[in-house]
Amino acid sequence: MTANKWIIEDTKFEVNNVKETIFTLANGKIGVRGTHEELFEAETPGTYVAGIFDKSEAQVKELVNLPYFWGLRIYIGNEFLNPLECEILDYKRHLNMKEAAIYRYLKVKDKKGRITIIRGIKFLSFKKRNLALAKYEITPENYDEKIYIEHFIDGTTKNSKKNPAEKVKHYKLKNTKVSNDYIYTEAHTRESHYKVSIISFLDCRGNKISKDLDDSITQTVEIFPKKGEKFSVTVYTSIISNREIENLFTENLKELNKAKDMGFEKLFDEHKKELERLWKIANIDIEGDEKADKALRFNIFVLLSMGNPDDEKVSIAAKGLHGEGYKGHVFWDTEIYMLPFYIYVYPKAARAMLMYRYHTLQAAINNARKNGYKGAQYPWESADTGEEETPKWGEDYYGNKVRIWTGDIEYHITADVAVAIVEYLKATNDWDFFLNYGFEILLETARFWSSRVEFNSKKERYEINNVIGPDEFHEHVNNNFYTNFLAKWNILKAIEYTNFVKNNYPKEYEKTIKKVGLTEKEIKHWKEVANKLYIPWDKKSHLIEQFEGYFNLEDKKITEFDEKNMPVWPKGVDLSNLNNYQLIKQPDVIMAMFVLPQEFDDITKKVNYEYYEQRTMHKSSLSPSIYAILGLTIGNHEKAYQHFMRTALVDLENNQGNTEHGIHAASAGGTWQAAIFGFGGMRIENDTLSFHPWLPKHWKSMSYKIIFKENIYNVFITNQNVKITKIPYLK
Repeated sequence: MTANKWIIEDTKFEVNNVKETIFTLANGKIGVRGTHEELFEAETPGTYVAGIFDKSEAQVKELVNLPYFWGLRIYIGNEFLNPLECEILDYKRHLNMKEAAIYRYLKVKDKKGRITIIRGIKFLSFKKRNLALAKYEITPENYDEKIYIEHFIDGTTKNSKKNPAEKVKHYKLKNTKVSNDYIYTEAHTRESHYKVSIISFLDCRGNKISKDLDDSITQTVEIFPKKGEKFSVTVYTSIISNREIENLFTENLKELNKAKDMGFEKLFDEHKKELERLWKIANIDIEGDEKADKALRFNIFVLLSMGNPDDEKVSIAAKGLHGEGYKGHVFWDTEIYMLPFYIYVYPKAARAMLMYRYHTLQAAINNARKNGYKGAQYPWESADTGEEETPKWGEDYYGNKVRIWTGDIEYHITADVAVAIVEYLKATNDWDFFLNYGFEILLETARFWSSRVEFNSKKERYEINNVIGPDEFHEHVNNNFYTNFLAKWNILKAIEYTNFVKNNYPKEYEKTIKKVGLTEKEIKHWKEVANKLYIPWDKKSHLIEQFEGYFNLEDKKITEFDEKNMPVWPKGVDLSNLNNYQLIKQPDVIMAMFVLPQEFDDITKKVNYEYYEQRTMHKSSLSPSIYAILGLTIGNHEKAYQHFMRTALVDLENNQGNTEHGIHAASAGGTWQAAIFGFGGMRIENDTLSFHPWLPKHWKSMSYKIIFKENIYNVFITNQNVKITKIPYLK
């Protein structure tokens, strides 16, 4: 990382799949992995358009890896100028987070001693999200020879390229057209029947040749530059799909021509202005800790790259638009980890993401019915339609094939969606959203929980048995604390808002109650379930049992950490039978205290933090940020900072070892929350903002902005004081 707080720098030209993820550009609609333009065999190119899924031979639906459209190769005469076979005289690649652009400088000497300099810049427009722009300046420093510039759209891309058992090509190229003015193709998904239209134009002086090569489309320019003469190449690309319009070729050609008429510089300026508007709210400054400051900014950049206020039919995948990990599916990560950033920084995007849950509400209702329940059961993993997409089979830590049960019995996501709706309403006062959409979701999720419970007549209580909690190491457990606690909260909130809407918005109340068929008899049942739902919490000891029987398991504490400060498995642990130990993958009881902090006193938080922190393996990137926030809450400041840096650097230092498969999107959201709710101390108490910050000693100051109830709050914190100013937020 350079000293410039806005720049992530790469100074070694190589094929590196982790760098491909870090240097991904995305704008909420399109994501393109940070491969080199030349496209080498060992790279894992990825081009993704939000909402474009397909199954074909895959186990479940996947976010489709579409044709790579930023291909560019240089030929001196007929010889490909392959940097991997040249002497690299100088190389720099910069991710400029402020501009959401990649800058590239490459100076190479080939085997004949010819030196070529390439300067490039590329971006995906935040203003016109269908546009991708790239511009290069090329200089033959010490030779006079004919040069070919070949721009290509590669139609050979596949999902799971490096896994022979799972490799799938989800599309076929159709309706390809070539001319001097453009190259055009459509990727038609094989099973889901999506059509993605890609049109490109290579703007460069010289003779142009366009070709349809079946699995790739090229536009090549022949140039005769003099020695030392610099010439420029600009590539305009537009991508739209039949999710938006039907007449793809005609409309996309219009988009391309409009872009060409505007020109690269105007489009870039327009894009940068939109980024500047977003960064004005989103940026956080930490003075006194350059590493933390830049790492936090990178996580915010990732979050800005994934939100799209203009599309209500998509949400954010666990790996963003940055890779194929988790098949591009949406999890609880979105509502619990990422959504708070958008609620307080980019509320239009937050609303769009919650609308995805509304548009998939019927699928959640169908999911509940299929499983024998009422109401809406949101799927553990979802794609475009909102149906359950969790794979049935995976591998354990030894590589053995194992059954994946999360899609069957990890129910808590339904309550997590309800939590997100209430949080959004509290922060935005968006009653239009709540009354027309959110209220209905709240009722249907409460209805699910009231049908999912089982009555234990011997103990005179309702229970939720055979579940997986957030921990996920322990399967088929009874009365998981997090699940039961949030289920009860979900039911009580539905009752509370039913009364509120009935008294304050009678028309909207009648409309929604009639639509969902809610009766007084059903509400009475909800109250009974909430009153009698078993919560495994002995309030005398303050220590909460994660699920029934957890304290009877073999106790193994973490005593060692690796070079990345990540926990090492205690000796003697059988990784194929993690159900037998108290070791947990990620926070569970602690997670409830994070999601609903007002429900727990400080002593309870402290007792449980100290117990579970010693047993948490952090085998999910979702884990450290929660321990950072709770650590600050209970006064364990040193550990909190360690956890914060773990989550902030999860991708920049690849400390989970799997960044090559995509960005850790939930960790990015958790990092922001650790900064704002942890060190920044922001809380909502009795429907108003309050601030209880704590800064590490070496931090001189921290400043941030949030949007709350149509006002922007500018917060400046030092170790001596807190200064808060309020200005109206203009939507």
